[in-house]
Amino acid sequence: MTTLLYGGNIVNEGRTFRGSIVIEDNHIALIKEGEDAPRGNYDKEVDATGCFVLPGIIDEHVHFREPGLTQKADIESESRAAAYGGVTSYFEMPNTIPQTTTLEALEDKFQRTKQKSHVNYSFFFGATNENAPLFNSLDRHRIPGIKLFMGASTGNMLVDREDALKRIFSTAAALDLPIMTHCEDTQQINENMAMAKKEYGDDPAIEQHQYIRSEEACYDSTLLAVGLAKIYGTSLHVAHVSTTRELECFGDFPKITAEAVIAHLFFDNRDYQEKGALIKCNPSVKSPFDRDALREGLINGKIYTVATDHAPHLLSEKQGGCCKAASGMPMVQFSLLTMLELVGEGVLTMEKLVELMCHHPSNRFSVRKRGFIRPQYAADLVVISRCLPWKVTEDIIQSKCKWSPMMGHEYKWKVEQTFCNGHLIYNKGRFDENSKGEEIAFR
Repeated sequence: MTTLLYGGNIVNEGRTFRGSIVIEDNHIALIKEGEDAPRGNYDKEVDATGCFVLPGIIDEHVHFREPGLTQKADIESESRAAAYGGVTSYFEMPNTIPQTTTLEALEDKFQRTKQKSHVNYSFFFGATNENAPLFNSLDRHRIPGIKLFMGASTGNMLVDREDALKRIFSTAAALDLPIMTHCEDTQQINENMAMAKKEYGDDPAIEQHQYIRSEEACYDSTLLAVGLAKIYGTSLHVAHVSTTRELECFGDFPKITAEAVIAHLFFDNRDYQEKGALIKCNPSVKSPFDRDALREGLINGKIYTVATDHAPHLLSEKQGGCCKAASGMPMVQFSLLTMLELVGEGVLTMEKLVELMCHHPSNRFSVRKRGFIRPQYAADLVVISRCLPWKVTEDIIQSKCKWSPMMGHEYKWKVEQTFCNGHLIYNKGRFDENSKGEEIAFR
């Protein structure tokens, strides 16, 4: 099967240029710069004139809820939402039921996802207070790394013992396996919650979430993780950095990097008035000052990658305040489009967007032959275009939960086509339900 993708503006490795891409089966065979498309006999031709052609987005941080929580979401529905949004690869998190903290649970995820995922996939292995000895048995070519919850989030995967943290950081360093951390100080959060309940009642209003899951709780935990990584020489990636102070921890050590997620780049605490608990997430959405600092971090190198922390819940579970409403939001379908909003505002360039969402996730986790538009690389591509404003409505949302904090938002960009492993899985509103992704390979 050969496909010619021609006429588009290719955005790749710091450049934007007019050109054509020839796809043979699942890989890129040729990239030709210039107006003239390469001659040949092709099974399919796709005209990208007036559009931008990017590498497929790699979302390194998603919760697809399968197994055990499939009333909220599942691998099929969320990978379909990913394809609609130009995301061709994802790394899924371990706090499912059962948790991905045993070799058996990890293998089960690979087996079920092979049958169900429309795009490419892999899984973080979850750390606990007891399971560091299992790290030696992990296949480093199949997983991106270890996920470590240093703050209570969902499930009971909190690792808070000093001896366990030291063992996890030292073992991961010896194996050269990256650790991705969720950094919030649980003791501080619990103390803040107790004070909030005393003052505001059993379910404090959602506006208090930023003070309960506070700047100090984030900073102190991140500082601890960075300190351990420096001691043991561990490759550390801090997930969903949400505060200005945390950014002080990054930039001096290449093996210690930071991720920002769409929620903290797009929303701030002023949005609680309109969105309420729909934007409740852990860590919390914080001040406009923090949001703007994170945006600046996209440019100055403090932030290395951008992901979603895609975390669907039933809409009924998002009702209430700081105690009752679930934390997390579904964003994988709209992550690229939302970052394109920032491009339109002049916050960053299209080339920088591609670095943060494609090149850097690939480099950070040593993904094999994905994340770049290069000959012999997997033909994971997304074609996007500017368009007249269109509004997000429920019928557009592909996630199983059927809501998004972007409901009602008007975008001026759209995803035209998504190619995954050379296969055109999404084409201007038409989706190939039979499409299947591939297991991602590392190192």
